[in-house]
Amino acid sequence: MALSPLHPPHDVDMPGLGGGWTLRAATDLLIPAAAQPLDGAFGRGGILRAGELVLRPYRRGGLLRKVNPKLYATPRRFEAELAVHRALWERGFPTVEPLGCAYRRRTAGFEGLFLTRFAPGSPWPRTWRSEAATLAALARGLRALADWGLWAPDLNATNVHLGEDGLLRCLDWDRAAFGAAGPGLLDRYAARLQASFKRLGAPVEISAAFREALAGPSG
Repeated sequence: MALSPLHPPHDVDMPGLGGGWTLRAATDLLIPAAAQPLDGAFGRGGILRAGELVLRPYRRGGLLRKVNPKLYATPRRFEAELAVHRALWERGFPTVEPLGCAYRRRTAGFEGLFLTRFAPGSPWPRTWRSEAATLAALARGLRALADWGLWAPDLNATNVHLGEDGLLRCLDWDRAAFGAAGPGLLDRYAARLQASFKRLGAPVEISAAFREALAGPSG
């Protein structure tokens, strides 16, 4: 599906977060007046739901979060994620629909939000479902990312979403970038997922089933 051009930036109020936000979006979004925490979501800074919108604040990780948890020198990081996410959506990759990004100026930089359309379901670690179809869908998705030369450093089990419609979707493309094509990219994804299984206490059969799915047919 072809994506429409982004609208010119314009100022909006974000529910629960106040005004002064500059919005970049492909469609005219109806932004509700109120938001609430999104039940079950993983993520630093608190994920919010406002009607059909999901708002994910940008938050730094590592040691830097202790001195500068949410400010960035420019909005480029937010706009870069939107470009990657829209490219994946256009190619039919299993992800949530990207709706835009927003940012506002602070004295020492910019804080940002990423907006997607709400999809009913839950993060994979909340259920650790291990049906063959779920693992096969994840393996196909990772192969596609590797074939396209896209490295997404934040892709781990908490960013795998299982929808109520039975579909698997991968979330959160912050810092993802095309251009990393190579025979080892799929192995890097596999290692990252396996590390997150261990860190999150996944059942041992998840790790084995994931390896089997990756070793299976690519079609």
